[in-house]
Amino acid sequence: MKSARIVLTIAALLILCLAATLWAQGRGGPKANPEDLNAWKGKTVLFFGPHEDDDLSAAGTMAKLVKNGNKVFIILYTSGNKGSRDPDMTSERLAEIRKQEDHAANGILGIPKENIFILGYDDGMLEYVPQKEIVEKVCRFIRKYRPDALFSMDPGDKYVKWYKTDHRASALLTCDGARAAAYHLYFPSQRTHEGLQPYTVTDWWFYSSHEPNTNVDISDVADLKWQAACKHTSQFGKGNLKYTGPEMDPETKENMKRRVTKDTDGKVYEKFRRLQESLSF
Repeated sequence: MKSARIVLTIAALLILCLAATLWAQGRGGPKANPEDLNAWKGKTVLFFGPHEDDDLSAAGTMAKLVKNGNKVFIILYTSGNKGSRDPDMTSERLAEIRKQEDHAANGILGIPKENIFILGYDDGMLEYVPQKEIVEKVCRFIRKYRPDALFSMDPGDKYVKWYKTDHRASALLTCDGARAAAYHLYFPSQRTHEGLQPYTVTDWWFYSSHEPNTNVDISDVADLKWQAACKHTSQFGKGNLKYTGPEMDPETKENMKRRVTKDTDGKVYEKFRRLQESLSF
């Protein structure tokens, strides 16, 4: 009698499994693992960075997301208007060059310039801007675009105190803005006057981290990342010493290619510390 009950139980489980399989097939087949970034489609992603070359940290990942039909928006805090060793360069000219370089680089990745927002703060001075002003802007971007994932420099990195000033400020201010975005009593006029409702970010991808826990295989778009890097002529190599752009010189291009290195398994990865929880507490 006992063995008969076991047989009936197993049979019932098999029927349930078969029914679940047929139901899934009826809805278009089994769904891809939502944790796999390669399977993302139709999602919205926000990338926050301090300078115009910092989006290279996730350029391959952004290229994959765009290729798969996701929307990517880039928010850069500063104009990058100080980081040149060219004695003939001016801050005003450099800011315009950096903007054009970033538009060109992200264009290669498939991100249109209308999806790129450069807030225009002075390079190296982000920590000295009133924090509330920046936090309110970050809050507005998050409430407006309601991202499925947010990319930022790592604020919890064990070496964060040694970051260059804008990197440190960017990491912390982005998280502060996201925290405010979750609660309607922060910057209430965004809700009452702009119709922007509270929103909680629950999928964080921290780049420039010394404590990564997630690898994204960008082997198939590694060449795009290199091409994008080569648009930042004023940032690297000879172009930083004496700008003659917009084309990067061949020697620096080769050096940039060496930065897109393969791992021991022959693949190219971008590495992040991913945190899938709310930081709004």
